[in-house]
Amino acid sequence: MPTAFAIAAHPDDIEFFMSGTLMLLKEAGYEIHYMNVANGCCGTTEYDRDTIARMRREEAMNACEFAGAVFHESICDDLGIFYDKPTLAKVASVVREVAPEIVLTHSPSDYMDDHMIVSRLAVTAAFARGMPNFAVDPPREPVMNQVTIYHAQPFSHRDPLRQSITPDMFVDVTDTVERKVEMLSRHVSQRQWLDESQGHDSYLQTLRDLDAECGRMSGMFEYAEGWRRHLHLGFCDEQDDPLREALRERVLMAH
Repeated sequence: MPTAFAIAAHPDDIEFFMSGTLMLLKEAGYEIHYMNVANGCCGTTEYDRDTIARMRREEAMNACEFAGAVFHESICDDLGIFYDKPTLAKVASVVREVAPEIVLTHSPSDYMDDHMIVSRLAVTAAFARGMPNFAVDPPREPVMNQVTIYHAQPFSHRDPLRQSITPDMFVDVTDTVERKVEMLSRHVSQRQWLDESQGHDSYLQTLRDLDAECGRMSGMFEYAEGWRRHLHLGFCDEQDDPLREALRERVLMAH
């Protein structure tokens, strides 16, 4: 069975940016995997670090179960995601364990560093999957599979300099968006935090609004998730596009 691996920064990022595509890949026959690199320990104004990290782990596990995915533990704190060798070794170990054909991860350019650093970590971890001289933590044997990486849209569909980011692939999630909302609703602790910290009126409605905006960008779908395919060098053959092939009836390529 082919595998798809969603690698994001914080609990709820997969739900916002990737979960529609991830669940559609499961319907298409993929085994799906779910990992938040950070534990969510800073996403609160109410609880202490250990309490909120425990709460957000439970919420993420519930969301992962709803999607029918395999859960992978977080490896660091919020704002503790760094592009360094110890962190890379941990992410690369999980990538070797999963041996995915598809990696879904953040945009290389987004509104916060945690997202952008996870994008870099996911790319390098996939690049190093077959390097026997790169030691991973915990140790795992290298894998030689082909892997194709896809970058999700940044939050607000804009980069940190306010420039619009246009996907090169749109995935129709019109009949999946309410499942995304249900998945996100498992992250109960984030309702107040997002309202207070980022002015999200309702985090569930924000998800719908983001996907509706992407749908308008497509010119075809009511709700969509957008993707940009990473350069193939070091990962797969130039023509490989397994996401497009798996979801062919739901995909629109940008012109």
